Amino acid sequence: MKDLFDAFWRAILGCLHPRVILWSLLPLLLAAGAALTLGWLFWESAVAAVRGFLEDWALVASLLAWLEAMGGGAFRSVVAPLIVVALAVPLVVVVSLLLVAWTVTPALVDWVAARRFAGLQRRGGAAGWWASAVWSLGCTLLALGVLVVSLPLWLVPPLAVVIPPLVWGWLAARVFSFDTLALHATTEERRLIMHERRWTMLLMGVVCGLMGSLPSLIWALGALTLVFAPLLVLASVWLYTLVFAFASLWFAHFTLAQLHHLRQAGTAGSGSSPLTVEAPSS
Repeated sequence: MKDLFDAFWRAILGCLHPRVILWSLLPLLLAAGAALTLGWLFWESAVAAVRGFLEDWALVASLLAWLEAMGGGAFRSVVAPLIVVALAVPLVVVVSLLLVAWTVTPALVDWVAARRFAGLQRRGGAAGWWASAVWSLGCTLLALGVLVVSLPLWLVPPLAVVIPPLVWGWLAARVFSFDTLALHATTEERRLIMHERRWTMLLMGVVCGLMGSLPSLIWALGALTLVFAPLLVLASVWLYTLVFAFASLWFAHFTLAQLHHLRQAGTAGSGSSPLTVEAPSS
């Protein structure tokens, strides 16, 4: 727990560093540019498709007609755009996470290692950037599959609040724990740390998942968000980028500290629990 909170505060301070802020601009520009471009190209067709689907569904069409008769015609005009936004937000989250993992995390890991663990040797067990890409894409597809399967459970209000942060938390833990250890740890060291500290890193991921859910509250303002959609897209992507940059720093500080303890203990690959041995801090 000491390493967990120490890494947490170091990550917060690191996010305020000008170099980290500059590094975070690249995924921000890429994600925001992609979101705005896709919105410009497909927004009207997506809204029309959702509206047609709703009108073809007899129960929903009857409900919308009743709302219009009761004076809720304005709601009928915005329900389809709001559904499109709700479906697009998870994709924006995933794209932001992957862009941060691929473009910013390697630089952040090098930065943390140079500042705190200068003597930590690189024994990269992960075979290059493609291994990280395959790992993160596989975890992302699995997370998206869980989200799709769990959609009916979102009709229960408590589960709608709980399920997405848990899924994003698991995804963040798997992606960032792998990426922050890829260059410095051997395959055996990486697997050992990810196994021994799986619950701690899942907790870290869930915290980051909850933080990553906060930007989605921007779209909870209802129809007003559609008026300022371009600006809100930029704001939400910027917040997602900051959250995942913080997650990269948090996992980098924590996992490299665990790797340092593991090597200091001199029991890497043993069947015991070497990470429970306290080693001198760097």
